[in-house]
Amino acid sequence: MAGNTFGTLFRITTFGESHGAALGVTIDGCPAGLPLSELAIQKELDRRRPGAHAKDSDGTERSEKLNPAGTARKEADECEILSGVFEGKTTGTPIAVIVRNTNQQSADYGDIKTKFRPGHADYPFFEKYGIRDYRGGGRSSGRETIGRVAAGAVAKRFLAGRGITVTAWTSEAVGIACETFDAGEIEKNEMRACDGTAAKKMLERVIELKAEGNSGGGVISCRVSGADGLPVGLGEPVFDKLDAELAKAILSIGSIKGIEFGAGFEAARMTGKENNDPMRMDGATGKPRFLSNNAGGILGGLSTGADIVFRAAVKPVSSISLAQQTVDSSGNDCAIEVRGRHDVCLCPRIVPVIEAMTALVLADLILRDEASRL
Repeated sequence: MAGNTFGTLFRITTFGESHGAALGVTIDGCPAGLPLSELAIQKELDRRRPGAHAKDSDGTERSEKLNPAGTARKEADECEILSGVFEGKTTGTPIAVIVRNTNQQSADYGDIKTKFRPGHADYPFFEKYGIRDYRGGGRSSGRETIGRVAAGAVAKRFLAGRGITVTAWTSEAVGIACETFDAGEIEKNEMRACDGTAAKKMLERVIELKAEGNSGGGVISCRVSGADGLPVGLGEPVFDKLDAELAKAILSIGSIKGIEFGAGFEAARMTGKENNDPMRMDGATGKPRFLSNNAGGILGGLSTGADIVFRAAVKPVSSISLAQQTVDSSGNDCAIEVRGRHDVCLCPRIVPVIEAMTALVLADLILRDEASRL
């Protein structure tokens, strides 16, 4: 199977299956001297887990709390750094991070061993390879994102040294949209929504869907900001445009079905005068600033220095317990009811995955930019 590696200079390869012994990632190209510990990676992995988590960033214990939107599968997801770090700093050699699976319940999937689950990759995977790991989807499982999030934690540390932050949040879920934005609300509610009132309504709807055996989707928004503005010119102008690289990264996440930057599809209904972002010189910085950001911080595939802004569409969770029509691997029509432990809405847990993939793109393009001229 090809396609498990992402990036050019800051390059990662993920490995492992949902019900295998472990999952993990190797990170090649990370500069030497970057402060890094398992706790820094664990903090991001904990955000990906359902409910409240085992350890805070300082190593203190936290109580467990089941999030109605998430799966009931309880995994510690504790990471081990196997290489690439010495005395708390990266050495410039490949960094290997592993997370062991400890709470698999493969018997939950025995009934679908020969049945293709609607909405999942079961059928095309089987047709392509002639074999599939039916236990939780194998490599197609959402648990594959553990490696991405671990690598993203390293990329975030790299970006932090340059004053760059990546923040994602749920802006819409299960048919309910946020009406206000408060960055302080994002990590305070179970949906990671930017509007506390909307988050309560989302959770109520999630509980209803769970009782019905159904699921829901949503929209994740993401913003990249710099303490002194973002670097101008990140991206390569032809095939490796910044927005193209981000689109590939975000669309490589299993449940993402669309992405738009800045004004996005609304730009199709604007005039040029409305869509263009006016510019003025900023006396404080001596650089141009944009009076609006319909471009989402990207022009001609290059960063403009304005915040990078995009939104991603998350499809409803495919594993639902309602009866559905399908076929089996012998070509027979049949019915299926998916059992096991599954999310109801992926939005809160996909937020750190979006951030991770965004950070990986930016770290890679910064290194490429620094190598582009004397």
